[in-house]
Amino acid sequence: MKPIKSRLVIQGLVAATLMVVRPGMHAQSSDAIIDKLVEKGILTVDEAQELRQEADQGFDEAFKVKTGLPEIVTGLDFHGDFRGRFEGFYKGGNPKYLNENGTTSTWVDRNRWRYRARLGVTVDLVDNFEMGFQLGSGELSTVGVSSGTDPISQNTTLSDDAAKKGIFIDLAYATWYSLKGPEWMASTTFGKMNNPFVVSDLVFDRDYTPEGLAQTFGRRFSDEHSVNLLLGGFVLDEISTSSSDPYLFGGQPRWDSQWSQKVSSSLGFGLFSVVNREMLGNNNVPNINIGNDRIAGGTSTATNTPAYAFNLLEADASVTYLVENGVPLYNTKFPITLSGDFLHNLSAPVRNNGFSAGIQFGKSGKKGLWDVAYRYKYLEGNTWYEEFLDSDSGAFYGSSLAYSGWDGGYRTGTNIKGHVVKLQYSPFDVVTLGLTGFFTELVNPVPGTTDTSFIRVQADAQLKF
Repeated sequence: MKPIKSRLVIQGLVAATLMVVRPGMHAQSSDAIIDKLVEKGILTVDEAQELRQEADQGFDEAFKVKTGLPEIVTGLDFHGDFRGRFEGFYKGGNPKYLNENGTTSTWVDRNRWRYRARLGVTVDLVDNFEMGFQLGSGELSTVGVSSGTDPISQNTTLSDDAAKKGIFIDLAYATWYSLKGPEWMASTTFGKMNNPFVVSDLVFDRDYTPEGLAQTFGRRFSDEHSVNLLLGGFVLDEISTSSSDPYLFGGQPRWDSQWSQKVSSSLGFGLFSVVNREMLGNNNVPNINIGNDRIAGGTSTATNTPAYAFNLLEADASVTYLVENGVPLYNTKFPITLSGDFLHNLSAPVRNNGFSAGIQFGKSGKKGLWDVAYRYKYLEGNTWYEEFLDSDSGAFYGSSLAYSGWDGGYRTGTNIKGHVVKLQYSPFDVVTLGLTGFFTELVNPVPGTTDTSFIRVQADAQLKF
């Protein structure tokens, strides 16, 4: 068969195969087929790239006809994940602690089973517009919630005789990419969105999806160096009896570099500010974490508010080195990443600093890959607003923290220091298994507490597409 006729036959076979592939599998399946043809020498690299473009265009057109999507839709992506988790809380010794009302309770180690489920869709439109929508599991907080659920967790506990569980809106946003070129990029997003800032969980829990307006600006100077400016203004609450609503504002320039085939780095600086923090009483927003110094009273719409303002200066850096030939039991280039960050609250006179430092070997997420990570974290009580933070790191309070709205016992938030160890392995492309241990204690114990150390263990199995 002549080469050109052979290529036409191959192209027809690839296109026909892709026509019966589900939308979510299209990109992965087409790439796998075409890569195999290149590997066997049937197609050149240039022919493979051309065929990818033709296959994508043909698939998009066929999918629009089959689904009846309007012409303004240029792309559709479905995605989701499910995570099952076993979690253990261990203090040992059955210590006693004081509650807010002055009564005494005894700590008992506990175990629980939980799940997290998310399902979303991203729609690309003409003229560089995008819409995103995602549903997620979660549990209602009994304090400070007028609508929705816990803002920093989508976990749902298996309990209450298999009672029906809730599904909530996790993402609902629209984005316009006003600049989308090889050198310049700019976008504007409004709604409930993925967090635009690149920070550690000392600043925001990874499940936190803020609500408001975000803008990003990017400049790629070369294939090796790019800078980005991330800006955001977010609503924290709407007070019906006041015009002094609390807001979060932030800005973060970042510099990402590829110094060689083996070495890359990322550097960022951020300034984040909470406006009208006196409206953030325990009864205004979900009261999940503790750690901030609080004062009694406040206004008629807020009680027990944070004692100090929050104007956070943040700096972070990471460096990754690739071991080109890999390592045993790891079938591709092996990354080693050093990372750290530093935080300082410009508006709090005491207990106003935080930092973390860690190292990670490998990166899971593809079949046969794994990672092992260690991190030390230290976060004083007034460094940052307690309700934004990681809901997995906590320690033992021998008595209730003044005006926190919580009894003593195990509590998460600020005022935490300690070690985090994590292991993950992906036996399949769609499955990742993980084991995480938190070995933490309080930075500043409350009066009467002699031992604040605590161990929390999480064993996860996650499926995603």
